[in-house]
Amino acid sequence: MPTRSPVETLRFLAAPTDVLFDGEDIVNGGRILEWIDKAAYAVAAGWSGHYCVTAYVGHVSFRHGIPSGHLVEVEARIVYTGRTSMHIHCTVRNSDPKTLHWTEATNCLVIFVATDGQGHSVPVHEFDPITAKERAHAKGAVGRAGIRREIEEQMAEQVYTDAGTAPKVVTRFLAQPTDVNWGGKVHGGTAMEWIDQAAWLCASRWSGMTPTVVYSGGVRFYRPIHIGHVVELEARLLRTNRKTMDISVHVRSGDPRSDQRDLTTHCAITYGVRGSDGRLVDIPQWQPVSDEDRALAEHAHQLRKIRGRRVPGLATG
Repeated sequence: MPTRSPVETLRFLAAPTDVLFDGEDIVNGGRILEWIDKAAYAVAAGWSGHYCVTAYVGHVSFRHGIPSGHLVEVEARIVYTGRTSMHIHCTVRNSDPKTLHWTEATNCLVIFVATDGQGHSVPVHEFDPITAKERAHAKGAVGRAGIRREIEEQMAEQVYTDAGTAPKVVTRFLAQPTDVNWGGKVHGGTAMEWIDQAAWLCASRWSGMTPTVVYSGGVRFYRPIHIGHVVELEARLLRTNRKTMDISVHVRSGDPRSDQRDLTTHCAITYGVRGSDGRLVDIPQWQPVSDEDRALAEHAHQLRKIRGRRVPGLATG
């Protein structure tokens, strides 16, 4: 039996089709999230020997854009295992293929759960950290579990109704057969790409400029999206800082023969607008109007404070 490896690395060229718009030479954040999900799935499936599903993606920090034509390397490394879950640290690097000077573009923590293919979780092999770096990463993954639960509770407690006056965007479409993953459902990375597109649209409408994703965290997957179901994404501006926009995205789906839409994914994502020098520029400021607006703006502020807590060992989570 082949030795199970806790590391998997994908390497490929960023294609012109990976950018979001004509004239833009930078790969969109949603496509990077899709790459991360695929690399994490590869190492999770190889380690567990089972079909795996995305449960959580945390603290995705975008350091710089990846130009089309650059060589991309996505490293997925298991840092901790629970009974049925695998915590995977992902690092995305890029380089000009003519120079091979690698720089880190993105890193995050992804959690996958092993299943029997019928939706039931199954135990996974225990990962035993050996080196000092592996032990530090494992300690960090455990340490961020409490922060992750606090973030999830914060996100679950918030109320989104028509009483809110914040700018928002709603998109709807059918999940296509081309969106399918190896388990017959919509790929988690595809769902994250949809989230990025909806949030981008909301940010661009508010700012009147071309935004770029700065941070994406707290992507929680509640249930799968089935091929052929109606998918609805609602992106809503929660808060503006001088240079950034905090946006919440809810993904719901359901049978097109019914009006019922169940929450499948919830995410908080931050956008900014970069000037010609690569630095974030000032954006128009939004002022909350209703009680709900003010509550959600405070919610976004609290999420930033929670995520900013430092945990020894692993810088992401």
